[in-house]
Amino acid sequence: MFPEIQPYETSTLKVSETHTLYYELSGNKEGTPVVFLHGGPGGGCDEKDRSFFNPIKYQIILFDQRGSGKSTPTACLEENTTWDLVKDIERLREKLDIEKWHVFGGSWGSTLSLAYAQSHPDRVKSLILRGIFTLRKSELHFFYQDGASHLFPEAWDDYLAPIPEAERHDMILAYHAQLNSIDDSTRIQAAKAWSKWEMATSKLYVDPSYINRAENDAFANAFARIENHYFINSGFMRDGQLLEKQEIDKIRHIPCIVVQGRYDVVCPATTAYSLKKVWPELELHIVPDAGHSAREVGIAKLLVDATNRFADLE
Repeated sequence: MFPEIQPYETSTLKVSETHTLYYELSGNKEGTPVVFLHGGPGGGCDEKDRSFFNPIKYQIILFDQRGSGKSTPTACLEENTTWDLVKDIERLREKLDIEKWHVFGGSWGSTLSLAYAQSHPDRVKSLILRGIFTLRKSELHFFYQDGASHLFPEAWDDYLAPIPEAERHDMILAYHAQLNSIDDSTRIQAAKAWSKWEMATSKLYVDPSYINRAENDAFANAFARIENHYFINSGFMRDGQLLEKQEIDKIRHIPCIVVQGRYDVVCPATTAYSLKKVWPELELHIVPDAGHSAREVGIAKLLVDATNRFADLE
């Protein structure tokens, strides 16, 4: 990855009566524009996210999605759907007077990248995606109900802990009640347990410092509440919509590189493979010794290779 840099501009964009987004620009003001779509939903951006891009070649655009990171109001679920976020990306592109840009997203960011590209295919120069997630019921069931639990049983016990045994047949629904509790302690306890489950399973080698992110009340509250809100609403789309042939046909002409960890249990490789089968023109790289995190060495290297390849794409 490239050395860490500071933004040359930070600002906000009011996108509704309720929501104001934080965004930042770094790298080369005259460079080819790339927009970074963070994970979660609800995760927010990190300063290290700028380092996937050559700052001499790219104008690097990061923003925090509704309710996430530095955007306000934090953890807000009102007017917060996939299609609201797609409209926000377009508003940001128009504000910055950009005709076309590269789109980079991993995990939920890959979901949003596909949704945005399928809505505005004429605005996307390329797609660089990691840890493909399409919000199908089968994907949510594997990670939040029965699947990843078989690989991380000790972390799964911690995830089960806040939920009464009688409610554990539908963990997303049970967490929904607690994450929307009027009792602050109930809500924060649930948010930390939900967030910790994802942090504990995101890397091939469990990283205690990564798990510690879940101990931050503000981060956990936004991350867990917004994720759960999207998941209980099936991403506000048809099951499997992003993989439908008529949707892929809209973006088939866009150069696309996908980087996928073989042992990603948050967004298992089966989804990236499903995308490849319906869109054989894309370039799929499966990293044999990696899990979910973009920070794992093999994944980070291939993502930087991809951004370098597309930097001079007309």
